[in-house]
Amino acid sequence: MMTKPTVAIVGRPNVGKSTIFNRIVGERISIVEDVAGVTRDRIYSSADWLTHEFNVIDTGGIDIGDEPFLEQIRLQAEIAIDEADVIIFLVNGREGVTDADEQVAKILYKTKKPVVLAVNKIDNPDMRDMIYDFYSLGFGDPYPISGSHGIGLGDLLDAVAAHFKTGEEEIEDDVIRFSLIGRPNVGKSSLVNALLGEERAIVSNVAGTTTDAVDTAYEFEGQKYKIIDTAGMRKKGKVYENVEKYSVLRALKAIDRSDVVLIVLNGEEGIREQDKRIAGYAEEAGKGVLIVVNKWDAVEKDDKTMNQFTTSIRENFQFLDYAPIAFVSAKTKQRVKSLFDSIQMISENHALRIQSSVLNEVIEDAVARNPAPTDKGRRLRLYYTTQVAVKPPTFVVFVNDPELMHFSYERFLQNRLREAFGFEGTPIRIITRARS
Repeated sequence: MMTKPTVAIVGRPNVGKSTIFNRIVGERISIVEDVAGVTRDRIYSSADWLTHEFNVIDTGGIDIGDEPFLEQIRLQAEIAIDEADVIIFLVNGREGVTDADEQVAKILYKTKKPVVLAVNKIDNPDMRDMIYDFYSLGFGDPYPISGSHGIGLGDLLDAVAAHFKTGEEEIEDDVIRFSLIGRPNVGKSSLVNALLGEERAIVSNVAGTTTDAVDTAYEFEGQKYKIIDTAGMRKKGKVYENVEKYSVLRALKAIDRSDVVLIVLNGEEGIREQDKRIAGYAEEAGKGVLIVVNKWDAVEKDDKTMNQFTTSIRENFQFLDYAPIAFVSAKTKQRVKSLFDSIQMISENHALRIQSSVLNEVIEDAVARNPAPTDKGRRLRLYYTTQVAVKPPTFVVFVNDPELMHFSYERFLQNRLREAFGFEGTPIRIITRARS
C-alpha cells in the first residue's frame, strides 16, 4: 500500500489558491454530500496526475479566526510545512513580488521539504516575461500558470510529482490497521489507553493535547492489530487548538492508512456537524467503519436512552447505515475490549470476496423480484456482475445502458448484496458499465 503524498498550496490571500486547488482536484463532488447533506470542506481532497495519487490542502481554507493578516499567513504556511510532503508556493504574476510574498518565502526557507514556485494569472504567452521578478524569492525556476484558463498546470504537476517519494509502506497481511478519529476531546486518547490496557497516550482534559505519537502494534486473542495514530496537536498555541479544520487534516491522514475507522462520538455532547464531516471522509475513502459512543458512563440513562441515541445516529449518519454502533466508556473500561471483535468482523467484511456464480444468482434473483424501472420506454438490462476489488468490496455490473441505472435501483442492489452476504461495517461500491 502506498502512503499517499500530501501537497499544500500556500500563498498570501488573493493569489488564486482555491482556483488552483479546484483545478488540481477536479470537481470531485463527494457522494456523501449528495446522500446526507454533509457540508464538505473544500480545503482537502484527493487528486491524481498520470500514475500518482496524492492529497491536496488549500491552506487558504484554514480559518485562523481573528488573527492579524501576517499572523494568518504565517500560521497557514506553518501548517503546510507540518503536513505536506511538497509545497506549491503560489504568487500573483500581475502584481509582482509583494512584501507578503517575501514573508511567506521567509517562513518556507525553514522547511527541508521541496517548494515549487508557481506564478498564477499568466493568461497568455505575451505575459511570460512577468515571471522573472520571482526568481528573487529564491525557489528556482518559477512555473507560469493560469488558474482561470487551466494553462501550465501539467508542467507544474510534473515538477511537484518529481518530488514524491516512491517508498511503499510495509503492510503485513495478517495485521488489521485501525484508527480512532473524531473531534478534539471526544476521548480518543483515553480510549486507546483502555484498549491497550496501559497509559500509552497522554490523557488530559484540554482539547488537543495529544502529542505527536506513533502507530502502536498490539495483539489481542491471537490477532495482530496496528493502531494508526492521529497524532493530535504538536503546537500548543491557542490557534492550533482552535483550528478545527487542522484536526480534520490529521484525521484524514490516519483514515488513508487504515482498514477500519472508529468514529468516536462524545456521549455527553451528542452529535455535532464536524462529526458528520469527519465520518463523510471515512465513507468516501471506502474504509470499514465502526461508530463508537464514548463517555457512556457519564450519560444519565433510562431504558430508552440507548435506543434514542441510536436513532439519532442513524438519522444524522444516513450514509453509514451499514456501520455497527458500540456504546463504551474508556473511563470504566465498559465494553471496550468487545471493540476488537467488531473491528475484526468489519475487517473481514471489508476484504470479503464473493464467487461470481453465487454473486450472479443473487443479482438475478433480485432483478426477478424487482425488475428495473423503465425510463422513456427503455428498460435497464443487467447481463453480468463481477467483483473487481476488495477494501471496499467493489462490483462491476454490465448493462445495456449505464444511463438507465438510477441511483435508487443501485441502492436496491446494494441492499440485496448486504442481505445475502452481510458486509456489515463496510461500504460497497457498484460500478455500471456498458456491455461491449
